[in-house]
Amino acid sequence: MFVDEAKIRIASGAGGNGCMAFRREKFVPRGGPSGGDGGRGGDVIMEASERHNTLVHFRFNPEYKAQRGRHGEGSNRTGAEGHDIVLKVPVGTIVYNEDTGELVHDFSQPNEIIVIARGGRGGRGNARFATATHQAPRECEAGKPGEELHLRLELKLLADVGLVGYPNAGKSTLIARISAARPKIADYPFTTLQPNLGVVALGEEPDVKSFVVADIPGLIEGASEGAGLGTQFLKHVERTRCLVHLVDVSDASGRPDPVKDFEVIDSELENFGAGLEEKPMIVAASKIDAANPEKLAALQRYVKRKGLEIYPISAVTGQGIKELEWAMERYVEEVRRRTAAGETVVGPRLFATTAEVDGNSKSKQGRIKMAAKKAAKKATKKVAKKAVKKPAKKAAKKTAKKK
Repeated sequence: MFVDEAKIRIASGAGGNGCMAFRREKFVPRGGPSGGDGGRGGDVIMEASERHNTLVHFRFNPEYKAQRGRHGEGSNRTGAEGHDIVLKVPVGTIVYNEDTGELVHDFSQPNEIIVIARGGRGGRGNARFATATHQAPRECEAGKPGEELHLRLELKLLADVGLVGYPNAGKSTLIARISAARPKIADYPFTTLQPNLGVVALGEEPDVKSFVVADIPGLIEGASEGAGLGTQFLKHVERTRCLVHLVDVSDASGRPDPVKDFEVIDSELENFGAGLEEKPMIVAASKIDAANPEKLAALQRYVKRKGLEIYPISAVTGQGIKELEWAMERYVEEVRRRTAAGETVVGPRLFATTAEVDGNSKSKQGRIKMAAKKAAKKATKKVAKKAVKKPAKKAAKKTAKKK
């Protein structure tokens, strides 16, 4: 069961009470105060674990309480401290305070550890209150109570590439083809009801390149407003580095216009917010083994006008899959490089298209040719001027000599 939201109640342990006692031993008259301090209560700790990928263990056990500290005892014995409890959460979990709505912590890295609720301090025993003028104190402190919080946990998957598109566009088949993930695949809408992660490895040792792909359940019109559980699915692509938009170009979808399908999903990404419309995007025309040529041509024209890269693929036959894998790897590496350099990645276009590159190179070559022509003209004019000036100078010298 994939659970990506949970509400829990946590409470740290209360501190133990201080003890009021006096030393009573044979041959030790008036031994004085000997009450020990109470022990500290246990903390509630959260740790990001790569072994967990869902919040299901919080769904059926929503309350967690750390052990309280033991009370102080006579003979200046301090009470034992309460045991801490450690709650394991998947990487990508965001913790909110349910009462105030504030963000407590975002577990974006593995093995992150934070103390969510600190245990109460133990009370002081009467031995702590003894002074030169107050040698038999009869006061002691009670332990401090622990913290109690109501938390809301929200899991957002961490992946490099997110697969988006209409239901039955071929997302699950694609991730099963390129990784070891085995999602449910069937010929009816909303077969995938939970996101699936798969690791894609390219190349050979020792130069293997890998990235994580997330198969997001199908989106429909109105998904940004909750239609078809859209808001629950869209949040899982918030942290991806780039998107692969699968568009069905076969007649099996029952939708006549693939361009309209692209525009609907694109508008839902934009309406949802969270910067999804600014993520780099690759378009994959899926099911080309049964493609309608007119649909494929219309989609290719539209996508090229937008300046995006499009890859016709068939996850069943494997056609175009390798090209798409290397394109995804290229996009992921480029986003990683720009992020490491502190640059912001804005807009679905990450690279210039081939036509633009060719056009730029041609225009550059044209500029070089024009500059060469201008330089040649200048050189020709200089030579011509020199050729005219030399005979004129010689004639003027001869005339001067005769005079």
